[in-house]
Amino acid sequence: MAQFQLEIAITLLLLFLGYIFGRHAEKSHFKSIIAREEQHQGLVAVSVKSPTQDDSTKPGMLVTGSVVISVDYFKRFLAALRTIFGGRVTSYETLLDRARREAILRMKEEAKKLNAERIYNIKLETSSISKSASGNIGAVEVLAYGTAVLRVNQ
Repeated sequence: MAQFQLEIAITLLLLFLGYIFGRHAEKSHFKSIIAREEQHQGLVAVSVKSPTQDDSTKPGMLVTGSVVISVDYFKRFLAALRTIFGGRVTSYETLLDRARREAILRMKEEAKKLNAERIYNIKLETSSISKSASGNIGAVEVLAYGTAVLRVNQ
């Protein structure tokens, strides 16, 4: 009986710590993303495959941005409950939103270092990594890539 109570206490402690620290980390990350998105507003990134007539003669270069973000224990627990009852897994939606936005920001930061005007044909690749034995997602990786059109000095 004491063993069972100890296991319940450890599970509740992990849930509590996952909620507190996971929530803090997510809030901080979203603040950072919003601030950096404002800094990079001038650099347009579009999914259009071909550049405009003006941009087609300028040099282009592949730019990438990649991020791996893990899931906290609390969100993993909520997602496991969702698999029982069905419905949207909002705890993973915010995780993927953060990962996509961070990957695009990193791609834009690389393009900015190259003095790019625009980024065309952006694509996102997503994969889950470090799955547990039960199939729960441990972390997600998002890779953003596109073709940066570089400024030409005239």
